[in-house]
Amino acid sequence: MDDARKIRRTDASGTCPVTRAADGTWQVRGYAEARAVLRADATVQAGLGVETVDKAPAGIRRPVLYRDGPEHREHRRQTARYFTPRRVDEHYRELMADMADRALARLRTDGSAQLSDLSFGMAIGVASAVIGLTESRPGIRRRLERFFPEKFGRPGFTSLSGIYWMGRQIYSWGSIYLADVRPAVRPRRREPRDDLISHLIAEGCTDAEILGECLTFAAAGMVTTREFICVAAWQLFTDEALLDRYLKAEEPERLAVLHELLRLDPAVARLRRRTTADLELPGQVTVPAGEVVELLVDEVNADPRAVGSEPLSACPGRALDTGAGPAVLSFGDGPHRCPGAGIAILETDMFLTRLFALPGIRMATAPRVGFKDEIGGYEIRGLTVTTG
Repeated sequence: MDDARKIRRTDASGTCPVTRAADGTWQVRGYAEARAVLRADATVQAGLGVETVDKAPAGIRRPVLYRDGPEHREHRRQTARYFTPRRVDEHYRELMADMADRALARLRTDGSAQLSDLSFGMAIGVASAVIGLTESRPGIRRRLERFFPEKFGRPGFTSLSGIYWMGRQIYSWGSIYLADVRPAVRPRRREPRDDLISHLIAEGCTDAEILGECLTFAAAGMVTTREFICVAAWQLFTDEALLDRYLKAEEPERLAVLHELLRLDPAVARLRRRTTADLELPGQVTVPAGEVVELLVDEVNADPRAVGSEPLSACPGRALDTGAGPAVLSFGDGPHRCPGAGIAILETDMFLTRLFALPGIRMATAPRVGFKDEIGGYEIRGLTVTTG
């Protein structure tokens, strides 16, 4: 069958599951090997901006994404209740339906809209409720767009562009704190609620630490979900048989379709870890202590040893290797597996079922695809949808 991926990447079929790049980085393309890295106690975060976090003043607690070991496991244990399937169903399902209707209201009125704008509105509304950013001043979308720009610069004092980039980010941090985080923190210090910010306050976090956590969850829960909604819609718009299957299916099968699309086009396709001790991987490969290991998630997800034959085709409900989730490693694995996986998939389904239920819905223009090399992520822009 043809390659079903929308985000074209290198076909690494037949490539050794663990190789060494020219810069010394260990690159992992095999599923068993990648899962072993993510589950190992002898690794710590080595990507997603950890270098910047390492420069933070002493005494400031790192966001959970950048913590490892017992401290990280305890935080995940305490916050797991916000992401259980029961809570997602009871607390967020109705919210998702409302957010999807709000996001699509403009399309119903105007008859045309950019899908990236609609999906971002959905993702912001859902993630804000989970985090507790419910007292934000108008303009949260603009502030987040400024903080997560389409093109990143390189910070530093060696060039005008680097200084400009740093100033822009500092300004963005301050804007989000003043307009979104501080208005949420103040009432919760007086009267805690059942959300993440209230939990962080109970743990004794400062406002700066809460800001860091909020931005981490915003990146994970808003930005990546926005992009996946767009690529899943693009896939369905251009695959009539798959769209017909999706629209006729009950929710469990629809979610299986979305998991398979995410397997093919993971929103985060590069994960990095650093070894803290010698690490033994399947196949008698030993990665020495102090080395950087890069997981090529898109290639891992196409490992035929884990996903079977025709790994680049869209086959929802395919038989997978024992222990592999339906999206394989698109949500990570081990202690750092994305806690909001269930939320992201369900809100995507809630949005897309309503989108494709609109009379005469069609894709008017094909999107342009950009990339964020630091995470192997994609950006879908210019995908215009129209009704009637």
